[in-house]
Amino acid sequence: MRVRGLRRVYGDVVALDGVDLDFAVGTFTAVMGPSGSGKSTLLQCAAGLDRPSGGTVRVDGVELGGLGERRLTLLRRDRIGFVFQSFNLLPSLTAAQNVALPLRLAGRRPSRGAVRAALDRVGLGERAGHRPAELSGGQQQRVALARALITRPAVLFGDEPTGALDTTTSREVLGLLRELVDREGQTTVMVTHDPVAASHADRVVFLVDGRVSGELTAPSAEAVAAHMAGLERGAGAGGSGPAAEVAGAVGRTGDAGVTGGAGRAGVVVGRSSSC
Repeated sequence: MRVRGLRRVYGDVVALDGVDLDFAVGTFTAVMGPSGSGKSTLLQCAAGLDRPSGGTVRVDGVELGGLGERRLTLLRRDRIGFVFQSFNLLPSLTAAQNVALPLRLAGRRPSRGAVRAALDRVGLGERAGHRPAELSGGQQQRVALARALITRPAVLFGDEPTGALDTTTSREVLGLLRELVDREGQTTVMVTHDPVAASHADRVVFLVDGRVSGELTAPSAEAVAAHMAGLERGAGAGGSGPAAEVAGAVGRTGDAGVTGGAGRAGVVVGRSSSC
C-alpha cells in the first residue's frame, strides 16, 4: 500500500497535510501521535472509508481515487480487512455465523470449510458454535479478526483493536496479529495509543498536526513511550503522558511486546517512510 501527498481538510481544519508513506507487503506498522494528529483520519482514507481532499492512495495495485462508490465498496469488501475496538458481533449469531455474515450480505455463500479455516487461523475452530455471550472479550475480538480475514485481504487495518481488552487478553490478541504477519505475510496497519501494543509492530510511524514527524524501527515499548512523550511536550500537552504510563504497562505484562531495549530501536526523524 502507498499514499502520496495525502490531504484531508474538514472546513478550516487540516487533518492530513501531505502525508507520504509506503507499507510493504508482509509488514506490521503501528501509527501513533498526539490527540488530533490525524492518525485515525489516515487509516480511514487509506482504507477507503473516507475520500481524501488531495493526494493518492494505492492498495493492492489499485488507485482508490479513480473508483466509483460501487467499485470502492467491492474493493473494501474483498481486499481490505477491518478490526475495531468494539467487536461489532451480532449477539444472536454463533461465531461461525458472524464470520460468514459479511460475505452473505454480499450475496456470497461461504463454505463451512472456509469459515472453519478462518476461525482456525485465530485459534477458535472449536468455538464455532458459540455465541458472543459465551466467549471472553479476547475470544470475541478474535472472532472479529477471523471475520476480517475470511476474504484474505491485502491489508488488515486495526483501529485501537485492543482498546477494550484487559492487559493479558490484549497481549494475546497482539501476539496473534504478530503471528499472522510472520507466518502468513499479512500486511497490517494499526492505529494505537499504547506503546506496548506498538512494540509488536515492525515499525511505528508518528504523526503530528497531520504530517509524518518520524518513525521507529524494531521498536521497544520504552522507546515508543519516550518518543511520544517528546512529541506531546512539543505540542504543549504536558501531564504524565505515555512515558509515565508505559512503566506500569510493561510491569503488568512483563516483557511482552518488547522486542529489545530502547537502544535497539532505530529512529528516523524528519522524513517520510519508504519500504
